[in-house]
Formats: sequence, C-alpha cells, structure tokens
Amino acid sequence: MSRPSALAPFRHKAFRTLWAATLVSNFGGLVQAVGAAWMMTQLTDSATLVALVQASNTLPIMLFALLSGALADIFERKRLLLIALGVMASVSLFLAVVAGYGWLDPYSLLALTFLIGMGQALYNPPWQASMGDLVPREDLPAAVTLNSVGFNLMRSVGPAAGGLIVAGYGAAAAFAVNAFSYVPLIFALTRWKPPARKRDVPPEPLAPAVAAGLRYVALSPNLMRVLARGALFGLSAVAVLALLPLIATEHPESGSLTLGLLLGCYGLGAILGAAANGRIRERMNNENVVRVAFMGFAASCLVLSTSDNVFVQGLALLPAGASWVLALSLFNVTVQLSTPRWVVARALALYQTATFGGMAAGSWLWGMVADLQGLDAALVCAAGLLILGAVIGHWFSQPEFGKLDLDPVGRFRAPELALDLRGRSGPIMVMVDYVIDIGDTPEFLRLMARRRASRRRNGARNWALLRDLENPRHWSESYHIATWDEYVRHNLRGTRADDEVILALRALHRGDGNPEVHRMIERHSVSPQDDLPLIGKIEVPGS
Repeated sequence: MSRPSALAPFRHKAFRTLWAATLVSNFGGLVQAVGAAWMMTQLTDSATLVALVQASNTLPIMLFALLSGALADIFERKRLLLIALGVMASVSLFLAVVAGYGWLDPYSLLALTFLIGMGQALYNPPWQASMGDLVPREDLPAAVTLNSVGFNLMRSVGPAAGGLIVAGYGAAAAFAVNAFSYVPLIFALTRWKPPARKRDVPPEPLAPAVAAGLRYVALSPNLMRVLARGALFGLSAVAVLALLPLIATEHPESGSLTLGLLLGCYGLGAILGAAANGRIRERMNNENVVRVAFMGFAASCLVLSTSDNVFVQGLALLPAGASWVLALSLFNVTVQLSTPRWVVARALALYQTATFGGMAAGSWLWGMVADLQGLDAALVCAAGLLILGAVIGHWFSQPEFGKLDLDPVGRFRAPELALDLRGRSGPIMVMVDYVIDIGDTPEFLRLMARRRASRRRNGARNWALLRDLENPRHWSESYHIATWDEYVRHNLRGTRADDEVILALRALHRGDGNPEVHRMIERHSVSPQDDLPLIGKIEVPGS
C-alpha cells in the first residue's frame, strides 16, 4: 500500500480554510513572543525573569490542559475554540494598550502573558482533537505534520518580522499585531460546521470526565511512555528557546532584530524537519526518530555554548528546529492513533500537560543555572540531559503507531429494564457467565487479560474473574460501574479492537447461545422510592 501524500489533508476544504487562518494567528503569536521576550530584557537584567517569559506561556498549558481536554470531550469543541480565541485576543489587546502607555513592569508582563497562555491551554486540546473531525484517520499523521509545518513556516518569518516591528515601533505594536491576528481564525471557525456528535446519555460531569481521562492514560503503558519522554524532551530542549533572548543580547549592535533572525533560523530548521519527516519515519522506527531528535538538539546546545558568532549560532539552530518537530509531531501522532475518539482530547491534554510542564520547569531551571553558573553552563547541562533522554530509550522505547482499530463499534443497545432506574442509580454490578472447555483455558485467560485491561480503561472497577469450584468449566467475569449512565457510557466506549476480543471469547464459549450477562444494582437497603418494579415487565404480588 502506498503511503498517503503529505498534502492529502488539503483535499478537505475545512482543513484548508482553518489551516490558512491558523497561519495568520501563528504569525501574530510569534510576533508577540518576540515583543514580550525583548521587552523583558529591557525591564530587567535577571536571566531567571527573562527565561520565565517562556514559562509564562507554557505553565498554563500544564495547569489547565487536562481541564480543557475534558471539556472538549464533553461539550462542543467549536464553541470552546471560539471562547479561547476571544480570551487571547482580548488580553493581547489589553497588553498592547498597557505597554503603549508604559505601565508594564516585569511581573505584570509575566501575568498578562500567563493569561494568554491560559487561552492557549483552553484552545490546544479541542483543536488537536478536531483533526479527527477535519480529516479521515489515514490522513491524520499528515494533518498533524502540516499543523507543525504551518506553525514553523511562520516561525521562520514571524520572529524576524517581530524583531523589525519591535525595533521600529516598539513592543506595544507587536502586541497589537497579535490581537488582530486572531480575527481570520475566529471568522473561519464561525463558518465551520463540524459533524454532529450523537449522544445516547447525558454528557459526563466534569470531575468524573477528568478522572476518566486520567484513568485511561494511566492504564495505557504506551501512552505513559510517550508522556514520560515528552516531559523529558520539553524539560531539556526548552533551554534554547528560554535562553535565546540572552544569546541575542550578546550582539547589542542589532538589538531585537538578532533575536528575530535567530528564531527565524530555528523555524527554518523546523520546516526542513517537517519536510523530511515522512521519509525519516519510513526509514526508522519511532524510537530511533526520537533518539535522533534528542541527539540533534544536544548537538545544537553544545555549539551554542561554544560559539559567539551569530552566523554559527544561526546554523546551530537549524538542527534544533528540525529535532523539535520530529519529536513533538511523533509524540502527538502516537497519542492520537493510540486513543479512541471518546477520550482523545483528554489524552492529548495529558500529553501537553507533561510536555509543557517539562518546558515550564525547564525555563525556570535553565534560567536559574544561567544566573548562577552562566549561559554556556546552562546550555551544556541541557545538552547532557538531552543525551540522557536518548540513552534511556534503550529501556523505555517509544511504541510504534497503533495498528488497532479504535473506531467505536456502535452496536450496543441499552437493555430494557424491569426496574425504574434513574441515570444516577447505582452502583451497578455486572457478571458475564462463560462455559469454557478445559483445553481452551490458556487462550481464555489470555483473552481475559486483554478484556480486563479494556474494561478498566473504560471505567470498570473491582474487576474479577471467578471459577466455579464444583464445575471448573464455568467462569464468571464480574465488575462494578458507579451508575447506570456510566454503565451505558462504558459500553458505548467499546472499540472494534475490543469487539475482536468479545467475538473470540464467544467462540470459546460452550454454553447455549452467547455468554449470559447479569446486570444487578447493588443495595444494602432499598427505600420505597428507589428501584420500583415497572408494571408489565414483571409480576408484582398483589397487583
């Protein structure tokens, strides 16, 4: 089978329109980033405060991405995207006004960039999760890469333009450009008509939805490996972005323009990395791609620590940008292809929490090291940590892209009940009875291990497998679900990969018909108002 074209997502009009509008928004965001970073170098000599400008953009994503991911899986993603864009545009405009009047100090600058980061934290998970609504599954890796290409295309020109704007008109103008750059994206989103999301049960409450996302990722070993390596990459690689304003101040003759040009070189490297992404993935497995990214970034850090020549520094930033795209786009695609649609925004949010949390911590850490030991020492230490990140892949290698079919089965129909249950009624205990030949026991237990993993990821508690002492051919699978609504959600979350296990278990079953399912509500006492029998469903004495 031929590999899908890297430009295949452009066949879809909604993706084309939103991608183009996102280019404008990314341009404004990068202009704003240059303005904020350069303004901080003018407000303070503290390397820590300068590095914290990067942290103020990434820390909110660590803190609020999971909440946003839960909201994106519960509510309409388009509405969340528009709210987030409104927040970012409003704060950016306020920042431009405050900067124009000269009212900014280092801490108010950090506070306002933190608020913009909050808007980005609300925006990122629903936007990433919407890729599955914009393109079919086979085009998803290309769509994620094109998003990265778009951002880094602007990174190759936006920072340089930002440097010119700041040099010519001041940081306030850069903030104003960012505020107005959101307008095309807001307009494009208002015209987008995403596919309707069918709901057979009410939306999950927010707290259980957050817990469900945490549970799913925690019980998915492949996802945990992605999160761990993403956090380590963010922690170490962010040293370059966090300390680049300080590198630029070593060339005072060209001021903010140097910072813009250096960031432009970083963005150009990212574009080259994105262009080579497909061919590199064809020739290497995922773990080797990640190792190349860690080592490429380490080499860049070492060159930056040893050279004061701006031309050499610009060249060193090319492999850094390429490595950034190779690693982060691979992590993103792995999460998306390893996660069913019902929880994809929460899984992406947790990935972003880990990665951007690493970036926020790294921005503070490398700023502190630069203050205490110097800029070159901070870059050398970051390179050492990046090399360690490549080496530990020997024990915690990255998974290959998921081959399992994670589309929903869509076959479940809630049974007709003989008790008058409410959606919040519970807890529900489920037992499934099997009759298994003795010779089939090893295969049955193998399948049940997979069944247990999927049950627990989808919300089952207290899962157990029981065997009849008097008739060893008889087995019962049992588990608990908190409420009836949760039981329905649990079954609606089943994927085609889960269905393969169910069909294999049915093939082993030697009883009459399919395995018998018992659904019971657990009660230590029953009030007269709860669980009333439905007249006509069962015979009620005296009726």
